[in-house]
Amino acid sequence: MDAKLTLKLDKSVIEKAKIYAAEHHHSLSLLVENYLKAITQIDKSEQKNEIEISSFVKSFTIGKGEISEDFDYKKERQNYLAEKYK
Repeated sequence: MDAKLTLKLDKSVIEKAKIYAAEHHHSLSLLVENYLKAITQIDKSEQKNEIEISSFVKSFTIGKGEISEDFDYKKERQNYLAEKYK
């Protein structure tokens, strides 16, 4: 169910947001709604400590999180994708 919300914002911010929304074929209401959804979902995830980190990103944490100078990220990504889609 939709409900109205009145916001008081800086005029220049509103104008820039309207231009951005028009360029991306969205309404300003949709942008605000999506932003509010995003920040409320983040808060819930942080409260539950359930921020999911992919195994690919986890694979970068070697030792103390340092990556060697000769690390070939393209090759590692290729290997990861090859394993994932076997």
